[in-house]
Amino acid sequence: MPIPVQAAEALSQLLGARFSQSQADRDLHGVSETFHRAPPPDAVVWPLSTDEVAAVMRICHQHRIPVIGWGTGTSLEGHALAIHGGIVIDLMKMDRVIEVRAGDLQASVQPGVTREALNTELRATGLFFPVDPGANASLGGMAATRASGTTAVRYGTMRDNVLALEVVLADGRVIRTGTRAAKSSAGYDLTALFVGSEGTLGIITELTLRLHGQPEEMAAAVCAFGTLEEAVECVTATIQSGIPMARIEFVDGDAARAFNQYAGTHLHEGPHLMVEFHGSPATVKEDAQKFGELAAEFGGQGFDWATTPEDRAALWKMRHGAYRACLALRPGATAVVTDVCVPMSHLAEAVAAAAADIRAEGLIGPMVGHVGDGNFHSQLLIMPGDEAELAAAKRVATRMAERALAVGGTITGEHGVGVGKRPLMRAQHGEGVAVMAAIKQALDPEGIMNPGKLIPDAN
Repeated sequence: MPIPVQAAEALSQLLGARFSQSQADRDLHGVSETFHRAPPPDAVVWPLSTDEVAAVMRICHQHRIPVIGWGTGTSLEGHALAIHGGIVIDLMKMDRVIEVRAGDLQASVQPGVTREALNTELRATGLFFPVDPGANASLGGMAATRASGTTAVRYGTMRDNVLALEVVLADGRVIRTGTRAAKSSAGYDLTALFVGSEGTLGIITELTLRLHGQPEEMAAAVCAFGTLEEAVECVTATIQSGIPMARIEFVDGDAARAFNQYAGTHLHEGPHLMVEFHGSPATVKEDAQKFGELAAEFGGQGFDWATTPEDRAALWKMRHGAYRACLALRPGATAVVTDVCVPMSHLAEAVAAAAADIRAEGLIGPMVGHVGDGNFHSQLLIMPGDEAELAAAKRVATRMAERALAVGGTITGEHGVGVGKRPLMRAQHGEGVAVMAAIKQALDPEGIMNPGKLIPDAN
């Protein structure tokens, strides 16, 4: 349904050229990183302040226009697609680092600040923001999807590093959640409610983030293993041994082959672990030695250590480029990208079962993972329009989720729900879905906030 004329006039008067119904602007905000597709939104707005976001929300609430928050557009489960039409609120012009409070290890930022931009701002302070999902995502989007990434095993996810929020609700009210204090016992934890709500409850317009001291020394390495099972069992043993990893990443043989073809590397085309240690020079050396000894027990070999900033950056650039590299294994393909998270004691069997499923379905499905916390991903390559391949990929993804739930895991440890994992929510949460729906109804009675996402339709 097109934007009502009265609403369009009000938005145009409020924002001028920062309200657009042009096809080009709409098309730019109607795309997805993966196979998910939907028509473009009916309009796009670019607010500069919380007050403007609130004014937009009041107009949309009055006219019952769906609203979808937009950051860098790098989500993987169709989170920002306008599947019911409406207006996209692009927050990337709200990109100011408001304040850095180095003494409190905190920073306050607008939602359009990206993680790389924040860390550039922090260079002179000796602090950094550690959550690293790979993409240079906006911090507002990372909070909305409860992002994590390669460093979560040591520094936690967005859940652990967001202290407070400013949020505009569906009717235009503005609330603040959390405080700058280290802890609070005052009422419901509304910050935790909005972190991971995927834009279904409100629009985040300011974040207070926890910062960390830059480590004195860092060292990273990549090592090869003979089998997938050996690599994953090494991860489990490493975590159980208490070696303090900053990152421990798994890539399978297909992913290693993709890196070689795409980035010109020379990895053995089998399973690998990529690891990183943070600390003092002495502790980093000791931790790296312990890991090397442990990895050798599981057949790890060919250690390639990177201690200079340039070498470490190259190593993690390769890992962060896995999505594009793996797509290049099958030119013209798109992907069903899925992730699950399981207790560490079940990680090896979960990864092995997923690999067997991918082979049985005849798919190419490279696997990578932030396996230090039991989270792994598969990128199932399919040709656009091939319904049989899409169905096969969805079967693999569903079985991965079902196995994760059977051992006490989750249907997604990082990617979020969006539209892609929405049908699986009842299997994980049972009656908890009704509680989520009640919260949604209380905060968004008109159902305009990112409709069709996260919470399944009532049966």
